[in-house]
Amino acid sequence: MSLETSLGGKVALITGGGGGFGRAIANTYADAGARVVITDARESGREVAEEVGGSFILADLSDMETTRELCREAIESEGGVDILVNNAGLQHIAPVEEFPDDDWARLVQIMLVAPFQLTKYVVPGMKERAWGRIINLSSIHGLVASPFKSAYVSAKHGLVGLTRTTALELGEFGITVNAICPGYSNTPLTRGQVADQARTRGISESDVIEKVMLEPAAIKRLVEPDEIASLALYLASEGARSITGAAISIDAGWTAR
Repeated sequence: MSLETSLGGKVALITGGGGGFGRAIANTYADAGARVVITDARESGREVAEEVGGSFILADLSDMETTRELCREAIESEGGVDILVNNAGLQHIAPVEEFPDDDWARLVQIMLVAPFQLTKYVVPGMKERAWGRIINLSSIHGLVASPFKSAYVSAKHGLVGLTRTTALELGEFGITVNAICPGYSNTPLTRGQVADQARTRGISESDVIEKVMLEPAAIKRLVEPDEIASLALYLASEGARSITGAAISIDAGWTAR
């Protein structure tokens, strides 16, 4: 491993680390020498923490006070957070007029308000050390819209806005802030959408994969979690020290049209 991609001595806090992108990023960061702190609302995050020799904090980011306590605990136990990966997310697919108010607010809390809160609390320590990396897992739906995903699209668009704003505020302190915008991916979250999309759109599950997920893409396959983890490693490294405020698509050409 080159020195530019080594994370030795760094502490990385990864939300939603119990599976999918979070799990892949945790393994990649640990292999690069980082001390990894996994947080998840599911106990599966504990298993990932054990895999990578890190620590686990059980936390539900849908609650604002729990999110505050999570960050305090991580900072106190590790002495600070050098790399924050805001990855936690979920989906709810419904026409806007049928979308339950509470579900809409919960999605936005987890995918936009919680990343703001965590950023707010890790930034003072990053400023003191004159070094920090904040990586927000947005989506192609942070750049373009699709029907029946009003909460998800709103939160992911907002996350790109948060990325760009905080990048401008924090650049002079040696802190970079970037967003990764994956396309449809080979993760439990994406696979879980297929039945919901089929029901909402009135089409078969095979048509969801072929005509909704893959038809607009130049490369007809789902993005793999290890591809996202490789980009997250680069953005956390010294090699990416001049990249900030970017929303980087890794979507098989889905947004190229």
